[in-house]
Amino acid sequence: MPGETTSGYRPVRRALILVENLSVPFDRRVWQECTTLRDAGWEVHVICPRGTRRDTEAETEIDGVRIHRYPLRAATGGPAGYLREYGSALWHTFRLARKVGPVHVVHACNPPDLLFLPALWLKRRGTRFVFDQHDLVPELYLSRFGRGRDLLYRAVCALEKLTYRAADVVLATNESYRDVAVRRGGKRPEDVFVVRSAPDVSRFHPVPPEPELKRGKPHLLCYLGVMGPQDGVDYALRALAKLRDEVGRTDWHAVFVGAGDTFDEMVELSRRLGLGEHVRFTGRIPDADLVRYLSTADVCLSPDPHNPLNDVSTMNKVLEYMVMGRPVVSFDLREARVSAGDAALYAAADDEAEFAALIARLLDDPEKRALMGKIGQERISGPLSWKNSQASLLAAYAAACRGRTPAPGKRPRR
Repeated sequence: MPGETTSGYRPVRRALILVENLSVPFDRRVWQECTTLRDAGWEVHVICPRGTRRDTEAETEIDGVRIHRYPLRAATGGPAGYLREYGSALWHTFRLARKVGPVHVVHACNPPDLLFLPALWLKRRGTRFVFDQHDLVPELYLSRFGRGRDLLYRAVCALEKLTYRAADVVLATNESYRDVAVRRGGKRPEDVFVVRSAPDVSRFHPVPPEPELKRGKPHLLCYLGVMGPQDGVDYALRALAKLRDEVGRTDWHAVFVGAGDTFDEMVELSRRLGLGEHVRFTGRIPDADLVRYLSTADVCLSPDPHNPLNDVSTMNKVLEYMVMGRPVVSFDLREARVSAGDAALYAAADDEAEFAALIARLLDDPEKRALMGKIGQERISGPLSWKNSQASLLAAYAAACRGRTPAPGKRPRR
C-alpha cells in the first residue's frame, strides 16, 4: 500500500463493489462483505441497482458505507430484454465509477459476467480486480434454458473465461466453485479464496413461536427464497399435493416467502393443485415477519431440483433455516449436504413422492426435529460461521494488493 506522505497522512484504502442483480443492503452477502471491509479500515463504495420497495435512494450512506444506485428495469422478452438490462447496467456502472474516482480494489459480483468490463477500465489506472463469483453463469444458463441456443451458451462461457482472466483474485462461495475457478478458469489455487455466505446471526435468531401462523393446523411448513425457474417451488407444491393425496396428511399449513420471475405462475400452480386452503404466498416480507414464520415452522423446505447449477451451489435459504434451528427437507445435492449435513433429510433427486414422505416423517417425530435444529445451529456457529468467511475475505484483499502499488486513494474528509 502507499506509504505515508510528508504530512504524516496515510492514504485510506478504497474499495468499489459492483453489483447488478440485487440492491444493497438487500443483498445480504454483499452487505456483510461491505461491513467487514469497513471494520478493517477500508472506505467502501457500492454501485448497484435501486430496489423497487426498499433501497430506493439514488445516493446514500449507511453505517459508513457509501452506496450509489441506478434505475434498472429487469429483463423481459427473452435475449433482447437481457441485452437492454445489461447494457443499461453497464452504462450506469461506468458513469458512477467515474464519479467515485480512484480506488485500490474493484470487487465485481456476478451475475452477469459482464462487470469485468468496468473492472478492466479501472485496472488500467492501477486498480486491483477481485471477482466475487456468486453464480456459475454457464450452469445457470443450462439450468434455465438448456442448450437449445448454443450460440448464447458459448457466449456466456466466453464471458466467464474473460472475467477469470481479468481477475487478480477470485472469491468462491464454496469448494465446488473454487474447483471450477481453478480447473475451468485457469486460476492459481492460491488466488482463489472460499468466502461462504452465512446468515447474520444478529438479525436471525429464534423468537417465541406464534401458533396462529399455522392457520388452525398442528404444523407449519415454510419455504424461503427466490422463485425462479431453477428454484424448485413447483417441485415443492407438487410434493405438498402428494403429501395430502398420497400420504393422506392434511394437518399442515404451508407458507411460501419470497418473490421472483415465476411468482404468479407458482400461485396459479397452487390453485390448479387444489392447495389454496393449505398454502399462502406472502411475497417479500420484512425480516421481523420472516423470523416469526421461521420460529414457528416445524419443517422447512429446500426443493431445488438437481441440475448443473444447483448441485454445486450453496443455498442461502438452507443456511437461514439452520441458524433458526429448523430441520430441513432437501433434494440430494452435493453442496446441500456440505452445508446442512445431518440438519437435513435428503430425497432422491427430483423425487417429489419421497420429498413428501420425508416431510411426513419429520412431522411425526418432534424429537428428531429438535435434534436436527440443534445440529444446524451448531454448524452455523462453527465451521459455517461468517467469522471464518471474514478472515478469508480479508486474506483475499491482502493477496490482491500484495506487491503492487494500487491506485491512489482520496484524502479522507476531516
